Amino acid sequence: MADAPIDPRRRRLVAATCAVGGCACAGAAVPFLASLAPSARAKAAGAPVSVSLAGLQPGELRVVEWRGKPVWLLRRTDAMLAAIRRDDPIVSDPRSKVPHQPAYAKNEYRSIDPSLAVLVGVCTHLGCSPQLMPASAKAQMGESWNGGFYCPCHGSKFDFAGRVIRGSPAPTNLVVPPYKVAGGVVVVGEDSGKA
Repeated sequence: MADAPIDPRRRRLVAATCAVGGCACAGAAVPFLASLAPSARAKAAGAPVSVSLAGLQPGELRVVEWRGKPVWLLRRTDAMLAAIRRDDPIVSDPRSKVPHQPAYAKNEYRSIDPSLAVLVGVCTHLGCSPQLMPASAKAQMGESWNGGFYCPCHGSKFDFAGRVIRGSPAPTNLVVPPYKVAGGVVVVGEDSGKA
């Protein structure tokens, strides 16, 4: 058998079969690789969100969605800013040493502009969404309450800067997402680059 002549038709058949098999593999790989790319919905969920500050009144809270989570934009009043300063002795991390905010928000008010709070509205305890509670809720919240956010699920309390009140179940301050402010618009999900 070693001395049998080679049939050229058989060689062409093997080559043709390999070529068809290679094309089939490439054809199957394209949709498979395309399925690994994020969908348009997933891309949109992670994309920055632009929010106009027009009409946001002092004391008003606006909620937007970014990456499937609520993000709060709170226009703080002078009284709210004063409450933040008064809360320094009762919060767990008054200087925001735990890195739950960009460098430009690592300050007393945890924001670029003291009059505007931008916070992820998810409790750092077990993920519930806290509610805005005014300073006038002392009867319900306790005599030391200066106003802020209250998580009804397990009782965590945060001040108007999103700093956790000592003794709350939440271990850390609320998260400040990356954001920038330009021309009366907040862009959540884009870093301002300021330090």
